[in-house]
Amino acid sequence: MKTQYHLLPLALAAILNAAPAIGAGPRSAQPVQPILADLESTEAEALLFMREEERLARDVYLVMDELWQALPFANIALSEQKHMDSVKSMMDKYDLTDPSNPNEPGVFANPELQALYSQLIDDGDESYLAALRVGALIEEVDIEDLQNVSAATENPALQTLYGNLLRGSRNHLRAFASEIERQGVVYEAQVLDPTELNAILDTPMERGGQGKGQGTQGGGRIARPGV
Repeated sequence: MKTQYHLLPLALAAILNAAPAIGAGPRSAQPVQPILADLESTEAEALLFMREEERLARDVYLVMDELWQALPFANIALSEQKHMDSVKSMMDKYDLTDPSNPNEPGVFANPELQALYSQLIDDGDESYLAALRVGALIEEVDIEDLQNVSAATENPALQTLYGNLLRGSRNHLRAFASEIERQGVVYEAQVLDPTELNAILDTPMERGGQGKGQGTQGGGRIARPGV
């Protein structure tokens, strides 16, 4: 199953404007440089979308952990919370308000994410292997969407944020695929191009930023022809 990336048509809540330096003497003559570039409305919409998409991952993994009480759901849910917190920190810098309440699991402002959440919960309820495939699908979708929003902005702060989240999502995908293949099943791409998927899975866990993996494990792939 593949979800398409669609941004919510949300208005920009506020744009952070740098205030001029206040003070006396020669040193106050030079204006303070803004820490962040002005945020375009499309960039704000993307940031709000990614906040909900990261929360979808967390909420699904918490349900899967309750259902199956097996790795790697609990560990990756903790990592997704950190992803959410990173996005929220950036939102706060721009005075953006959450599109939905993060304390109401499984309830989203974006109707596409709402429908996807319900479908993923149903799919993951079928078996532990199905739940692992749900996790891998979420990470593939996250990777595709993060690549899209990163390519659509020239804002260095946003690019850094999305780059960190991408590292984390690649690590999570490695963890899910590794666990799937420990069940004796060769994992195949659900959304990403197979060549891109194999390049990710054949690369060791990444470190730095949000890419530490939160205790997830990689490796142990089943050999496949041509890889």
